[in-house]
Amino acid sequence: MKKNIFQKEAKKAFLIELDELKAFSKSKNFNVEELCSNIFKCKGKIFITGVGKSGHIANKISATLSSTGTPSFFIHPAEALHGDLGMIEKKDAILAISKSGESKEICDLIPAIKLKKIDLYSITENLNSTIAKASKTHILVKVKREACPNDLAPTSSTTVTLALGDAIAVALLKAKGFTSEDFAKSHPGGKLGKKLTLRAKDLMVPVNKAAVVDAADTIKDLIFEVSEKKQGIALVKKRDKVIGVFTDGDLRRQLKKNIQIDKVKLSTVIAKEFKTVKSNDLVVEAANMMKKFKVYTLVVEDKKDIVGILSMHDILEANVL
Repeated sequence: MKKNIFQKEAKKAFLIELDELKAFSKSKNFNVEELCSNIFKCKGKIFITGVGKSGHIANKISATLSSTGTPSFFIHPAEALHGDLGMIEKKDAILAISKSGESKEICDLIPAIKLKKIDLYSITENLNSTIAKASKTHILVKVKREACPNDLAPTSSTTVTLALGDAIAVALLKAKGFTSEDFAKSHPGGKLGKKLTLRAKDLMVPVNKAAVVDAADTIKDLIFEVSEKKQGIALVKKRDKVIGVFTDGDLRRQLKKNIQIDKVKLSTVIAKEFKTVKSNDLVVEAANMMKKFKVYTLVVEDKKDIVGILSMHDILEANVL
């Protein structure tokens, strides 16, 4: 075996697929206007079907559409032939993906699709194929060269089809005015979901569980309270109103002065100006604020009331960043 054959052949295949993507983007076949318009106007759901490699591509395109504001389901044509077609209504539409345009399972479905008066769209490499001719809208995806050296395994053709599906999904997203807030509603899980949904109020330590001391207390009193709550910051109150904060950093700076911690009143050493974040602000926004001002904790406000403390430790522990 020649040295570096894997690297050489892999890069060669990659570049072939890249060339086919560029070629298709510049061809007259890259015309999604009619298909996107039909999908946009569809009152129901978009069912996408395909067999083999085309089925895998169809499944992924369906998932992308659903996550970007166009309700979609993948349906296997063989399962559709044996009852699953019953889930598709007249207001829905079907997008069939087939390299040859002659996939038997899909062709066998066409009479039933017509009988139910369901709109059929397709993506194939043959304008004169059975599936293309039966479709209301058809997009031709034909590549000059598959990345497979034997020109057998669908490689370049599936890559172009997949990219085309992504392009259609993005075009529809733009047309629908789909926002990051909309995206968050369908992606509540994982780090991405947390970035889009978690707010300061979700991670903060509420006031009733935070270290809270009186302005008349001494630094010694504060040390006991902060140590018990293990938060590295204390809210300092006067007549039930938060007038400042005292952090670990403040404590270190005071101890360097060789003070008597049982005699120094907090009212004389607290930071009366402190950084705050709104309770409804996203946690990622709070983290950016911490980075900007080089602090590790923020006081959380809700309608001008202090409601809690948010720390970088809490954010990292929640795996948001």
